[in-house]
Amino acid sequence: MTEDILSRFLMESEKNPEEMTDLYLRDIILNFMIAGKDTSANTLSWFFYMLCKNPLVQEKVAQEVRDVIGGKAEDNKANIDDVVAAITDATLDQMHYLHAAMTETLRLFPAVPVDGRCADVDDILPDGFKVKKGDGVYYMAYAMGRMPYIWGEDAPEFRPERWLKDGIFQPESPFKFIAFHAGPRICLGKDFAYRQMKILSIALLSFFRFKLADETKPVNYKTMFTLHIDGDLPLCAVSRAAS
Repeated sequence: MTEDILSRFLMESEKNPEEMTDLYLRDIILNFMIAGKDTSANTLSWFFYMLCKNPLVQEKVAQEVRDVIGGKAEDNKANIDDVVAAITDATLDQMHYLHAAMTETLRLFPAVPVDGRCADVDDILPDGFKVKKGDGVYYMAYAMGRMPYIWGEDAPEFRPERWLKDGIFQPESPFKFIAFHAGPRICLGKDFAYRQMKILSIALLSFFRFKLADETKPVNYKTMFTLHIDGDLPLCAVSRAAS
């Protein structure tokens, strides 16, 4: 059975060919490609940047990978095929610290830093502010993720442990953790994005330790629709087997 996304949609289109036309399929696959490429790539860049700035967190993630999938890359007893073969839905679900570290990255560096919605009807917001049909309501996920009012006095700190209770990941309300937005139009690719990023991170951290090539170089964001790092992010990868 073919497993790619387009083939799955094509199979579903046979059930409803009038609505799921070739044009519809083209648009939805294009949307998957555009929405999922830059957002996941940017998040992974920020994730590895934060791991480099917080080496203890990096080692905790790597240790969890070893504990869960039993990789022995440091002893030269496994290769990349062995590691990837051990990555299953079950093992991914056990990576609570990795999930927390990625979520903490998204709290501080949301892939879409500013977003908004358009009112379909006249409405009243929870604080009593009235909006009319057609009004735009915008919010800044980047700022919200750093507000002590929402996250506590340690809001500026990168601390994956805030997401864990007894070692188990504890999600927050999507209206508080707004990186994937919330409500009926919450990001459809949320779980898919986490899965992609986890698989790549597991494969890399099984074999390498990462550090910034230049610790003195400031790293800032570039003002765009998605939260790009301004310029490049040179890293050094050190083999775990050799260290």
